[in-house]
Amino acid sequence: MIQHAQPPLEFIPPKLDIKVLRTLQILLPLIIRYRTAIQHIEAKNVEVLVNLYHQFQAGKIRFLIAFRHPSSDDPLCLGHLLYRSVPRLAKEQGIPLKPPIHAHCMYDRGIPLWAGKFMGWLYARLGGTPIHRGKIDLQGLRSARDLFANGPFPMAAAPEGATNGHSEIVSPLEPGISQLGFWCVEDLRKAGRSEEVVIVPLGIRYRYITPPWDAIDSLLTGLEADAGLAGMQPAAGEATGSFRYKRLYRLGEHLLGVMEDYYTRFYHQELPASTTARLKSRKTSEPYVPISNEEFANRLNVLLDAALKVAEQFFHLQPKGSVIDRCRRLEQAAWDWIYREDLKNVETLSTLERGLADRVAEEADLRAWHMRIVESFVAVTGKYVLEKPTAERFAETTLLMWDMFARIKGKSPFNRPKLGAQQALLTVGQPISVSERWDTYKESRRGAKQAIADLTQELQMALETMATSD
Repeated sequence: MIQHAQPPLEFIPPKLDIKVLRTLQILLPLIIRYRTAIQHIEAKNVEVLVNLYHQFQAGKIRFLIAFRHPSSDDPLCLGHLLYRSVPRLAKEQGIPLKPPIHAHCMYDRGIPLWAGKFMGWLYARLGGTPIHRGKIDLQGLRSARDLFANGPFPMAAAPEGATNGHSEIVSPLEPGISQLGFWCVEDLRKAGRSEEVVIVPLGIRYRYITPPWDAIDSLLTGLEADAGLAGMQPAAGEATGSFRYKRLYRLGEHLLGVMEDYYTRFYHQELPASTTARLKSRKTSEPYVPISNEEFANRLNVLLDAALKVAEQFFHLQPKGSVIDRCRRLEQAAWDWIYREDLKNVETLSTLERGLADRVAEEADLRAWHMRIVESFVAVTGKYVLEKPTAERFAETTLLMWDMFARIKGKSPFNRPKLGAQQALLTVGQPISVSERWDTYKESRRGAKQAIADLTQELQMALETMATSD
């Protein structure tokens, strides 16, 4: 929890250090082994990247890898793909590639805030460039734009903007990646250069090597205890999978009801109230009768909207755009009150002024908590597990609820329990040409807007196809 006002967040300029890069390439297998549950990484269609890197190094193309972002482990998997899979296949095919194989990564400026200053230092030495997600970050955009057109390596970015916790659901993509692609074409044309600009979709999925049903059941039991729910017993002849889903759904419905009551009672939001009797019935051994999936999804959407409104009202923001757009604006509004542009010299403040500034920062952080809750559940539906009751979907949904419980208890959601050994599947999609859309983009402001929307939609469809195909 943030309790003190701080100077404004400074831009962290890229400071590529080949020695740091080579050190990371050497240590990456150990980092993956000891910091994650991933024991195996499989990559498909790697030949596409081999060919693209070969063309890039020959000065024929510029490209950006647009990767899925279901987990905080994604950058490590991307590193394995670039540092191991691509050079290995290139060598097998006799395609000469000049080492190192790497990519300039666009990363959220907030990462060093929760992951530590070392991560900001490391990203900079890897040639990464930060971006503020909730505002027009001119300095960050200029840096990314320059790297895309002139950097020694291709670019890599997650167009979803943040992790969503689901391997098989792609959040709505932000249009910034498409815009960056068109800017790159524009910069190349102005410089009289002929490279083609493409965006390469990269799917990332995680699977458990052995379904960790016991660990999932144990996690459910712990969450039920935290929620004060009475234990359930399966009905006579009820299948284990059906009973597990009933437990998960009951927990989700209970959590939904408790949060509805919370925002109704203490923040005066108008929500479909869960009756006290129904809340109590979930805490006893009385028969549990679930609400429909449609009602669950509708109530969840209303709840998320209410949570955002609580934060928006505090910061005097209008609820405009998608849920993700609103989350980004709220995040930036909180940062503006915590990392103050008018407090570049905090030491010069009087004790009184510093105390008031700290109070503002603390309240801003508390209000941003509501946005973090919504951010965790933006991709949740009422049917995700029911449609395909795999261990992966059970685990993803249960872990998202664990995240919420952690936030409610004032604990970090970043220390998630590891339920079992995993394998990562990376699928390289077919390149999408930005250059071929340039004529539409340049003809008018309306044409530019449509070209960006069409490119974003095509990228969305490509990532969704890879997310759901076996």
